[in-house]
Amino acid sequence: MEHRSLGTCGLGVTSIGLGCMGMSEFYGVRDDAESLATLRDAVDRHGIDFLDTADMYGMGHNEELLGRFLHEAPDRRSRVRLATKFGIRRSADESGYVRIVDTSAAYVREACEASLRRLGIETIDLYYAHRINPQVPIEETVTAMAELVRAGKVRHLGLSEVSAGTLRRAHAVHPITAVQSEYSLWTRDPEADVLPTCRELGVGFVAYSPLGRGFLTGTISSTAELPSDDFRRLSPRFQNEALAANRVLVEQVTEVANELSISPAQLAIAWVLHQAPFIVAIPGTKRRRYLADNVSAAEVRLDARTLNRLATLFPVGAARGARYPDAGMVTLNK
Repeated sequence: MEHRSLGTCGLGVTSIGLGCMGMSEFYGVRDDAESLATLRDAVDRHGIDFLDTADMYGMGHNEELLGRFLHEAPDRRSRVRLATKFGIRRSADESGYVRIVDTSAAYVREACEASLRRLGIETIDLYYAHRINPQVPIEETVTAMAELVRAGKVRHLGLSEVSAGTLRRAHAVHPITAVQSEYSLWTRDPEADVLPTCRELGVGFVAYSPLGRGFLTGTISSTAELPSDDFRRLSPRFQNEALAANRVLVEQVTEVANELSISPAQLAIAWVLHQAPFIVAIPGTKRRRYLADNVSAAEVRLDARTLNRLATLFPVGAARGARYPDAGMVTLNK
């Protein structure tokens, strides 16, 4: 698979990575056996070398799962670039969509040590601040993260869902290798200022949810089809009138995909990869049957006519509804 450089700090990864969050929660019941099989296929069969996790996914379960996977084979750690995140603290007895963002220097160090233990590794390849607490100066957070680099516990630094202004301030303290944000045909917020700033500063961009949380695959017609504990039941974009309006958009994307003899998922991921050479996509799946289809998107080439057509069918702001519940939206673009 094609490799791309994330920023100018020397981190090269496959153009399509694997988002591992759903292996632990948010999208139905866990199945560790199938998740491990999917990870093996991703790395050993398809050559993916970029895996994405976070300490809050499954309250540590996701990092532990990846730790198990990495230690199954003696050479696997050397073939994988591992990204994880800190900053979102959750309570084991939480109810609803409760999040506390802690980016204090003390928590940076505490969270990193905990992640290293769960993963069973000595160094994290890419360490993100998952969200930003505006009450803590970003300079304090990044200074503490930079200390982890000097200590050999982290190789590269990243930020997730930040504003262009915060990125500039952080980059002035220590080079930021990558920004991770939601980006797809139906979430194009980063195009306003974050992507141009990444281009200017030489920062890579990692697009999560390039399939619009599965909606751009064209296979979701009702929230009733989703597991009872599926996060998307809380998402405004999957509700009633918004869902109906968004389905019309996806039907148009499906029509284009059919004409190209590819799947809607392949078209959606390929569109993301065509937006800039410093962008990497990390579609998430916990099942092997979806993995091969996603990976094949790296081979899809879209001509200018198709890209212009998609821009017309799915313009900026076309998606109906917010992408998170209110409690999640307030943590974005800080």
